[in-house]
Amino acid sequence: MSQFNIEEEIEDIAGGEFERVPVPTSKLKSWKSFLGMYAGEHAAGTEFVIGPLFLTTGVSAFDLIVGLLLGNLLAVLSWRFLTAEIAVKYRLTLYYQLEKICGKNLVTGYNLANGVLFCFLAGSMITVSATAVGIPFNMEMPKLTDTMPNGMTWIIIVIALGVVISLIASKGYETVSKAANWMSPVIVLAFLACGIVALNQLGVGSLSEFWNIWGEGSEPFPGQIKYTFWHVVIWSWFANAAMHVGMSDLSVFRFAKKASSGWTTAAGMYVGHYMAWIAAALLYAVYLKSPEAQGLLSNGEAPTVAPGPLAYNAIGIFGIIAVVLAGWTTANPTIYRAGLAFQAIVPKLSTFWVTIIAGTLATVAGLFPAFAMKLLGFVALYGFILAPFGAIIVFEHFFHKQAGIVKNYAEVANLKFNKAVFFAWAISFGLFYFISVQFDVFLSFVTLPAWLLCGVLFLVFSKRIQKSSK
Repeated sequence: MSQFNIEEEIEDIAGGEFERVPVPTSKLKSWKSFLGMYAGEHAAGTEFVIGPLFLTTGVSAFDLIVGLLLGNLLAVLSWRFLTAEIAVKYRLTLYYQLEKICGKNLVTGYNLANGVLFCFLAGSMITVSATAVGIPFNMEMPKLTDTMPNGMTWIIIVIALGVVISLIASKGYETVSKAANWMSPVIVLAFLACGIVALNQLGVGSLSEFWNIWGEGSEPFPGQIKYTFWHVVIWSWFANAAMHVGMSDLSVFRFAKKASSGWTTAAGMYVGHYMAWIAAALLYAVYLKSPEAQGLLSNGEAPTVAPGPLAYNAIGIFGIIAVVLAGWTTANPTIYRAGLAFQAIVPKLSTFWVTIIAGTLATVAGLFPAFAMKLLGFVALYGFILAPFGAIIVFEHFFHKQAGIVKNYAEVANLKFNKAVFFAWAISFGLFYFISVQFDVFLSFVTLPAWLLCGVLFLVFSKRIQKSSK
């Protein structure tokens, strides 16, 4: 799921330039440059948590396997026909394109939200790595329902990991990016090995036996909601909502020769968000048959979702290494990206110090297992908050002529704060978040309506504001 270092890797190839100008033709890359990046970056630390969490929702075999097929296809189509299409048209970063439309002050608010959410995601990945590092120390693993740290050993390990990850990230991105690219094939191999070993441990010898692992599903675990087919489809579609319909990957595909490079995201969706999620779910299926898990379930408690022990049970020391690397390769670039977002707000601070600040916030978040144990909900919230900003870009691109509005109005009118953008986002976010909370509607179900409403309101408000300013 995590691809926050793709932009930096591809910019490194291109010389790390063009932040405020279109990418020149001489620096464009073929589809092959994106294929490996997406395949590797979406088999990361988050996958070790998301796969098992699906099982805690009592999902059935059909809902999981077919739902993920469809949901990931919708994500690929979003990248191909929205993100990549607009990216090759203008060849600008998300931040600069937003600045042209929204104004610099409003983009500052976006950067703050982006940076904080990045830190929380990085914190959940520090949690993932900590579950592997804690195995030799017989550390008590966090439970699915845990919110607070469960002991001093946990606190020490998380802080130690956070310090190391933050310091590495603060030294610059080149080493981190190269290391991540070397580690990605190892992590993908580990997921595949875990899946094969888990199938063997479950005694699966045929497709029907594989299908029967989840069968018709079950009741959700304590504290979880029941996932149906449409929960799986919509959640997996919007797991990366900020990146595709939210337009964050404009910064990636601006280097693409053709919009057809957007199809390469299928490698990430079907290696990481399909194979890796199902492999991780199989690991958890093995654990659920253990006396420990059965004892917890009989007492009305939710069994632990700890990636380290699950992978260790399947492939031993290699499993521990894979979980640590998967968490590390996700947390490191995420902290780095959070630091850059913060630096856009306080440009006088050096990259080193903003990264340390981001790393400290991520480490504090990592102390609280809830960010990892509630990752399905957090990812849904992350996309729900940021995706509507992408609707601003999409609706302006496709409908500005029909709406009769000026493109890049903040740049044209020298605005620092485009009220049309702010009110469009605030109303769509507020309305549908209220609906989600008040009527207990699954948050991912209202992400698309909020996205569409934000785009429409932006056109309406822009026309009114621009007309009144003439």
